[in-house]
Amino acid sequence: MEYTQLGRTGLKVSRLVLGTMNFGPQTDEATSHAIMDAALDAGLNFFDTANVYGWGENKGRTESIIGSWFAKGDGRRDRTVLATKVYANMAAEGDAWPNHDKLSAVNIRRAVEASLKRLGTEYIDVYQFHHIDRATPFEEIWQAVDVLIQQGKILYAGSSNFPGYKIAQANETAARRGSVGLVSEQCLYNLSERRAEMEVIPAAQEYGLGVIPWSPLHGGLLGGVLRKEAEGKRRTEGRAAATLADPAARAKIQAYEDLLDKHGLEPGETALAWLLTRPGVTGPIVGPRTPEQLTSALRALEVELSEEVLSGLDEIFPGPGPSPEAFAW
Repeated sequence: MEYTQLGRTGLKVSRLVLGTMNFGPQTDEATSHAIMDAALDAGLNFFDTANVYGWGENKGRTESIIGSWFAKGDGRRDRTVLATKVYANMAAEGDAWPNHDKLSAVNIRRAVEASLKRLGTEYIDVYQFHHIDRATPFEEIWQAVDVLIQQGKILYAGSSNFPGYKIAQANETAARRGSVGLVSEQCLYNLSERRAEMEVIPAAQEYGLGVIPWSPLHGGLLGGVLRKEAEGKRRTEGRAAATLADPAARAKIQAYEDLLDKHGLEPGETALAWLLTRPGVTGPIVGPRTPEQLTSALRALEVELSEEVLSGLDEIFPGPGPSPEAFAW
């Protein structure tokens, strides 16, 4: 396993991040534990979750599954860099009060205590804001975060789904306070969705944030969806089906799979390997539902993409270019 530092911090994390969103809703507890054991055995030490995972009436279930895995001991917690998130309303349906969500100091305090309890741990390595809160000033957010750091309940703060200007605003406010500020940004970024290259990733690089792409296969579209469809292995549904209904989008995915067939490359592994070549990227999030899917994701670490392949991918999925050149002269 290859490791890198998370942004400007001294924290060393694996180049792949284990996403746990499927633990509970699609993957039972025993299988989730097996996946986490296999990840740790492979050297993958960076695990990502969120307080809301489990969804609906089961919000918090995923954190509880991770907590029961930590409880097995054998150094599991010490070897894991744990990231979770705050923003969503965690109250039961019909029982929500005005301060049960977003990034007010009162909700951050409430949410971190609840996450620590579910996770069965004394601290969270990277506490991430799941979305921007337009109503709460960063002065208040950093006040709450600084208290949690002083108490030893969190070590670092990160963002998720932040635009570039909010990354700048957050860290400029932190600098004025003498606070550490954001150390990571978790954003939607993959071959098919490259808008983060315009301003989010440059802002992250400028302020020393590690970039953690989510949905690296773009909902399965970059995982060999047409091949699986033709072989009858998978029925295309959801976002992938909606996208492939567009002839132009379908043609792009076909060109992508044809290019990789020509070079003997697997689509899912290539999509992950491409992200590992991108400037500023710490590591993409992989969200396996089964141990076999984790094994496939780990193979991406061994894939080397030639200049010919990289150029071909850029032709099929051209990036937007940097800002302001992407929309100005």
